[in-house]
Amino acid sequence: MKAIMAITKRLLASNIISYIITGAVVLLATSSGNTVLSNGNYTWLLSLMTPFFFVFYDFKRLIYLGASKRDYFVSVLISYGILAIAISLLNTLIKLLIDPIYQAEIVYNLMDICRWTENGIFIAFIQQAFFLLLIMVFLHVLLSMQEHWYGWLSDVLIITIISIFTPITPLRAILASFFSLIMINNNALLHILSCALLTAALSLIGITVLKRKAF
Repeated sequence: MKAIMAITKRLLASNIISYIITGAVVLLATSSGNTVLSNGNYTWLLSLMTPFFFVFYDFKRLIYLGASKRDYFVSVLISYGILAIAISLLNTLIKLLIDPIYQAEIVYNLMDICRWTENGIFIAFIQQAFFLLLIMVFLHVLLSMQEHWYGWLSDVLIITIISIFTPITPLRAILASFFSLIMINNNALLHILSCALLTAALSLIGITVLKRKAF
């Protein structure tokens, strides 16, 4: 357990570039007009950048330092959980404390767009955290597969699904239903369970990929 906690601290500490970029965008992003986007939306950038550092920078460095693949992956999941909670909390605080003082008539936050706030701010915070965790684990697994043939196959499959399902109405409805399930969903229980189950499934895939991953 000590090894896992030590690796987790290293992962979070090594992610400083993601913190700086996200912080700069959140602070410097500006909008104009009567309807604006909340600066809190940009906190999600951290969940999109972090997997790149964990996969392409931290993995080899930690393995060379003697960390086991198992400890690395467990630490990664813990780190994503911590970051998901932190990002969700930060965006929630911005929505509650900063958005109301905007001079614009309407300030849109992704929590509103995804309809999570219809369940109250605390439940919305939890839904957001589970969704962000799913996104980070998904990106981590996808990036981890890129050095293998099935990684490229996954890329092609994702692009093909989007390309074919988007223009065809019945298929587009299926794709929209999927995104409604994992993102734009005001049914808190269904949304949280869906994100949790998908995260668990992706984690199992991630473990399998990691076992095949070379140093």
